[in-house]
Amino acid sequence: MKPRLAILISGKGTNMASIVDNCRSGLLNAEVAFVASDKPDAEGLLFAVQKKIATHILPNPERDWEGAEKHLEGLLEEYSAGWVVLAGFMRILSPRFVAPRMGRIVNIHPSLLPSFPGRDSIRAAYEKGVKVTGVTVHLVDEEVDHGEILAQEPVRIHPGDTLEMLEDRIHRVEHVLYTRTLIDLLSSRR
Repeated sequence: MKPRLAILISGKGTNMASIVDNCRSGLLNAEVAFVASDKPDAEGLLFAVQKKIATHILPNPERDWEGAEKHLEGLLEEYSAGWVVLAGFMRILSPRFVAPRMGRIVNIHPSLLPSFPGRDSIRAAYEKGVKVTGVTVHLVDEEVDHGEILAQEPVRIHPGDTLEMLEDRIHRVEHVLYTRTLIDLLSSRR
């Protein structure tokens, strides 16, 4: 039986779309059980609906994050999803949620962790003037942008780059690196 993925998004969902397409093509031997978002207007939800993937909006994440996580736990059980894949999900999962799933929650981050953790990492690296930033795929633990690093790929910042040019290059690297890392992780070749 193929591993079943729950993909969590907050926005455009380009990494989610890449993973969905790679599952459907057979490149990634997994199945997307559902896509969930903490934002009802997340653009990525439309892509998932068009691909006929179940979508869910986490209830009341601003007022009751614990309740939203409990709802998510119910979805994981309902859909028999053994893996949680964070793809631009901009919420911090609680230790209560993470602990029983340790080693089965994967995140992608647009920097070479531990440098530039948190939000707006691409902008932070760009404004700091570093010559190299990159992408990290890691297992999620109880700390923010922490956990075992599974893969990293550097992305150079060229003289004359705009922030938008850098963001585009990083996103292209993310789409390849995330799938490649999930292939290794799910097949236990790492």
